[in-house]
Amino acid sequence: MAVSSTNPAAVTFDLWQTLLVDERDLGQARAEVRLEGAKSALAKFGKKFGLEHIREAYMSCFQQCRDVRDGGLDVDFREQVSIFVNHIEPGLAEQLTPRVMDEVAEFYSDSFLTHPPPAHSDAVQVLQGIKDMGLKMGLISNTGMTPGFTFRSYMAERGMLDYFHTLTFSDEVKLAKPGREIFMMTLRAMDATPQQTIHVGDHVLNDVVGAKRCGLKTIWITGFYEREDPDDAETEPDITVSGLGEVVEAVANAMERNEK
Repeated sequence: MAVSSTNPAAVTFDLWQTLLVDERDLGQARAEVRLEGAKSALAKFGKKFGLEHIREAYMSCFQQCRDVRDGGLDVDFREQVSIFVNHIEPGLAEQLTPRVMDEVAEFYSDSFLTHPPPAHSDAVQVLQGIKDMGLKMGLISNTGMTPGFTFRSYMAERGMLDYFHTLTFSDEVKLAKPGREIFMMTLRAMDATPQQTIHVGDHVLNDVVGAKRCGLKTIWITGFYEREDPDDAETEPDITVSGLGEVVEAVANAMERNEK
């Protein structure tokens, strides 16, 4: 049988709360590492700030970067670190030596590996199942406060990295979900069309709405976010599953329907 031009050829995955499962206390622990690390590094340079002042700067940085992502763009990792430092004191990033900035950045990135979230227990099994179908896989992730190179280390240590044909991290491409271009550049890297691709994720806006606007089929993993309006067609996924472990069967069913 000839393969249909709309028969799934690729699957793209979200990362946060899809292949890994984060918790609030872990995020708070990572933030403390970043704050304490910045305080220590700046003190060596002769700049002493209270932890609460640094925390306020961190939250201002978080909000500023989130506002950028809401517009479908992102900042690269070192730019984010500079934004953080300049919220501590305007113009401070330009005053610090490269060594001090490197130290702040190292605490910022390595905090994720100091307090890592667990990979989903079904992650490797699901990736293997998709691979066994002969489908290419891509990752599309908004990185938040953690750089893409740290996620690569995390995924490699947990046996996930080599399953992917391409990985698109928002800080590296300076684009973010739910914007169109971060999806399309990932598909171009896999030589797949939107009609041939299924996107898997948990976030209604970033993963369902964003992917649907590009013409991808969507598998929504419930349990983390809710659809505000169940009657809103834009937020309605093609397939809904209650957990990552159901994704292989869902993809197989989608392929079977397309072949009929």
